[in-house]
This record gives sequence, structure tokens and C-alpha cells, in this order.
Amino acid sequence: APKREKTNGEVERRVVSQLLTLMDGIKSRGQVVVIAATNRQNSIDPALRRFGRFDREIDIGVPDDNGRFEILRIHTKNMKLSPDVKLQELASNTHGFVGADLAQLCTEAALTCIREKMDVIDLEDDIIDKEVLERMCVTQDHFNLALGTCNPSSLRETVVEVPNVKWDDIGGLDEVKNNLREMILYPIDHPDKFEKFGMSPSRGVLFYGPPGCGKTLLAKAVASECSANFVSIKGPELLTMWFGESEANVREVFDKARAAAPCVLFF
Repeated sequence: APKREKTNGEVERRVVSQLLTLMDGIKSRGQVVVIAATNRQNSIDPALRRFGRFDREIDIGVPDDNGRFEILRIHTKNMKLSPDVKLQELASNTHGFVGADLAQLCTEAALTCIREKMDVIDLEDDIIDKEVLERMCVTQDHFNLALGTCNPSSLRETVVEVPNVKWDDIGGLDEVKNNLREMILYPIDHPDKFEKFGMSPSRGVLFYGPPGCGKTLLAKAVASECSANFVSIKGPELLTMWFGESEANVREVFDKARAAAPCVLFF
């Protein structure tokens, strides 16, 4: 049910109008309750969000660490896991993942385990040997490999990197690295102290300098040190010839980054 003023097709406008008419005809607390779902609530016609229609909105947000741990535990309860699998650690490393993403992660880890045993499995046999099945178990390495191929749904259309850059990989710039630790890493590692003393962490950092001086490498190191997703945005990706589209693209980038937090946006 898109906004009618932004819809070119007459069919979409008639569908929205008909939906409005039918919802107005439902008696208050009758035998019919209409439930709708969307991942783009701002694109819905505002008339549908007025009182008497969809006047109750529930935000189904991205799960936190504990939520992701519970989801992983559910999806792996029928899997044979190796003792080295740490679900709590996986939950901490899957920022921005929702239930479907975690289900895909578990499936991909299981498929990785099966691929390793393909040389001892005869696909022409209807039954797999019991000894082969007993030796098959999903390990932490399988999950780590799967994690490299699975991205959060919110960033599925965006190129997401998992930087492997440490502070020691950057020569010199000691003063800059210390400033970045104080501005970015300390608020993440010690949020209680910042709240106790009423301090507000920095919301953005501007790097400036000649090409090749290490600006991009520093941004990747920050993302790696705080275990955050790293999204690099190029200017042409945001600019379009259509009025209002560039602003909408910027808002969409920030919405995606919030959904996949913690996230480092690099322009």
C-alpha cells in the first residue's frame, strides 16, 4: 500500500483506496483483526496509519546479543555440534543479524561440514553409513567459514567488509591511534563510566590528508578493534539526477547502519 502521491500506476491507487474503505467498514473490536507487516513503514500511505486503521505499530527490532544467542540455540538444537562451538561468541560476532540471517548461518555451517565429507559419501546410496554420520559434527571453524559468506539482511544490498586490520598493522600515527581509542573504543568498552560522568561520545570523525596516508586503513582498524561492520560508501552511489532521491539514499544508508549496529560508515 504505497503512498498514492508517489505511485504512477492507477491500480496501486485503487488498491489503497479500497483497503481504506474496507478497514473503515470493520466494526470496532469485531471478529476481524487486520495484521500487516512491512520493513519500510515510511513508504506506506499515511492514511493507513491514522486512528481506526493501523493505529497500533509494534517495532520488531534487530535482536541483541542475548536474543541472537537464543535464536542460535533454537536453530542448532537438532545439529550435532563439536565441543569447541561457542554460541555466545557467535552471537557477539553477528551484529545486525536477524532470525533469518542466523538460520542461514546455521544452514551454511552444516553444508560446509557436509562438503568436507563428500569424498566418503556415496550419493547413489539411499542410506548413509552410520559411522560416517557419527563422525560428522559442525565445528567452530565451519561457523567461522559460514560467517564470512553471510551478511545481515539490512546490509544485503551494500558491500560489507569484515576488516582484519589491527593497530599494529599501521606504522606510526601513534597520536592519531590514541585519539581514536579515546573517542571511539573507550565509549564502547566503558559505557557505564561515560554515563556516570555525563559524557557524550563523539558521533563522527573526519580524517583529512593527502592520498595514501592511511585514512582508509585507520577506519578499517577502528571497525576491526570494536568488532563492527564496515561499510564504505562512495559519493556517486548516493547522487542521482532525480529531485529528493539523493537525500533519500543518504537516509537509507544511515537506516541500514543503525539496523546493523555496531557499524562504521566510511564516506
